[in-house]
This record gives sequence, C-alpha cells and structure tokens, in this order.
Amino acid sequence: MSDSSPLRTAGRPGMPQQPTPSGRGVPAVWLALLAGPLSFGIAGPSLILPDAARDLGVSLGAATWIVTAFGWAIALGTPLMAGLQNHQGVRRALSACTALVALGAVLVAAVPSLPVLMLGSAAQGLGTAGFTTIAMSLTRSARSMGLVTSSLATVGAAAPLITDLTAGALSWRAGLALPALSLLAVPGVLHHRPADPSPESSFDPRGAALLTALVTALVFVPHSWPPAAACALTAGGLLWLHLRTRPDGFVPASILRAPVFLLTSGLAFLLAAVNFAMIYLLPALLTEQTGWSSGAVGMVILWPLLFGGVASYATIAATAKAPVKTVAVLFPGLAATGAVLAGAAASPVLLLTAQALTSLAAASGQGAFAARAAAAVPGDARATAMGQFNLCYLLGAAFGPAIAATLTG
Repeated sequence: MSDSSPLRTAGRPGMPQQPTPSGRGVPAVWLALLAGPLSFGIAGPSLILPDAARDLGVSLGAATWIVTAFGWAIALGTPLMAGLQNHQGVRRALSACTALVALGAVLVAAVPSLPVLMLGSAAQGLGTAGFTTIAMSLTRSARSMGLVTSSLATVGAAAPLITDLTAGALSWRAGLALPALSLLAVPGVLHHRPADPSPESSFDPRGAALLTALVTALVFVPHSWPPAAACALTAGGLLWLHLRTRPDGFVPASILRAPVFLLTSGLAFLLAAVNFAMIYLLPALLTEQTGWSSGAVGMVILWPLLFGGVASYATIAATAKAPVKTVAVLFPGLAATGAVLAGAAASPVLLLTAQALTSLAAASGQGAFAARAAAAVPGDARATAMGQFNLCYLLGAAFGPAIAATLTG
C-alpha cells in the first residue's frame, strides 16, 4: 500500500490513535491479536449453548441471552470506548478495557448462574469492543486494516470448534472466557502506542446517554420488536435533536453528513446480520441432515468460516482501489447468494458453500467498508467514525443469533 492510502493519517493533530510523526506505530500483528478474540464471544458459544442450558436448567432460548448480552455490550462498548479513547487517550482506554475483560472472564469461568454469566459476558463484550475499536483506529494502511478484520473473521471461523474443545477439556464456562485471550496483546500495544495528545473538545454526556439508549433498544428489537422499536425511534429522535444543538458532541454531525459513511455502515450491518445468523443456524441444520456430533459439526464448519477469514485479507487488498459502488454491490451480492443457498438447504455441501460465501462477504466487507468509511469523514473524526462504523457491524452481529433463534424456534 502506498503512502497515499486514505488510511495514512500520521501526523494529524488531535488524533490519539495516530502514529507519531517519526513513523512509529503499533505493529499490525499486535493489533490483530488485540481485536481477534472478540469473535470468541460472538461465534464461540454456538456449539456449547445446549450444554450451558442443560447445566443451568434453562431453555436454549434463555441460554441465548448469554450471547445477546455480549452482542449488546460490544454494540454499546464500541462508541463508548471510542469516546474514551478520544478524550483520555489510548493508554487509559486500554486500561479500562483490560479491567473489563479480566473481570468478565472471572465471572463467566467461576460463577454458574445465568444472570452472572450474562453480566460477565457483557463485561467481556464492553472490553473487547474497546480493544477492537482501538486496534482499527491504530491501523496505518488498508493492508493493516485488512489484517485486523481478517483476524476477527479467522478467529470467528475457529471459535466454535476451539470453544467446543475447551468445553470438553475444561468446561463450557471456560469456553465462554476465551475472549480474554485479547489481554495477551495489551503489553505490546502499550509499548508501541503513539503519544496521547490533549483532547480538543469536552465530553458530551447527554449524547453518550442517548446513544446508549438507542443501542440498547435496537439490540432488543429482535426479541420484542414493538416496544423496542418504539423506544429506538424515541431515542433516535432525541439524539437527532441533540445533534442540532451539539454538532461536535459524542456523535459528530460531520459523520452523519458523509453519505459514503452512512452507506458503508448500513451495508456492514446487513452483512454481519446475515453471517452471524448463518453461524448459529448452520450447526442445527447440519445436525438435522446428518446426525453428526457437535464436535464433528464444529470441525466441518471450521473450513468455510476459515476460508472466509483467510480469503478476506486478499480480497480486501484486491479491492482497495475499487470504487465504492463496486464493493457496495460485490459483497452484498455474495451474502445474498449465500442466504439463497442456505434457504434451499438441499445438502450439507450447499449449506457449507452458503456459509463460505456469507463469511467471505462479511469479513471482506467489514475491512473494505471500514477503509472507505474512514476516508469519507474529516481526519479529526476518524477514531469516532471507526467506533460508529463498528457499532453498526456489531449490531448486525447481535441481531444475527437472535434471528437464528427465531427461525429455529
């Protein structure tokens, strides 16, 4: 990637995530390790939720709230931690995320109670969402952005099998604690992080509270859509009115005035929702057709998910200079093809092909759309824009399992 890449933002003032003018930056491998384990919390429980439900004495639908809590937390934590990074710098944001992930891992591993598991899962979600936003905001090129997003997809590919093996060797509660592997990257990121400049604007608590209310309502839409949709519309309207009086607040108006940012964020949401719905639907559909064990299912679905994660790195690089219209058609087209194949459900081969297509579309789309979303907003809003972009993608990740539970219920 040449130095003219839209993601090359070194030296811009007021950007705590940027490398110093001397060119120092965080190696992409540390950023990938920081971000990737988030996927354990989204995709990992897909094979162990039946065991969790049985041991907890609850229905499978009730056990799905463990994943829903994680999805709510990553959706909420993404913009909140981006705001923390903007106003307090990378070091303090990393410290807060580290504390949340560590606390959440202890809770899910040690306390076999559904409310505590939901709380621990939410704490891990908040922390790993912050880690992912920090990692993406510290990237310096489309290639390094691709490595970060492909790490999310690659870990997501192996997460069901690794979590199932961890559950067999230790316990399903240990499997729920796997997002804590992101803590291994914290020392490396802290060592290489850029200097934290002073914030340029004051914190906007009202904007943060309204966005929190909006995100919370949206996460509940798949579970109870009439009241949740009404709350989301109310919170969204109040947030819009707030933006008119505070255009430089927690959600900068400059982001919402960028059509490319809005388009790419909306498409990222759709791709994530389709992909994560497939991840939770596929095990049940394969088991119904073949009678395979959970371990066998986990081994089989590893390959299409791994294909999507690994191939996305090359796909993002290949489409780095493609027009927005091209990628806006390409990746949703792949996802739609996968959804149609899954709907046919004629054979295990078609189901696995469908998963490969939706995985490739989501992983490639996240990286390609993130690069264009970042380039579409003013430089001083980039970290916040990445937070809002990831919010849209992770809302899709929260919707996916709920949609799958509805379809299979």
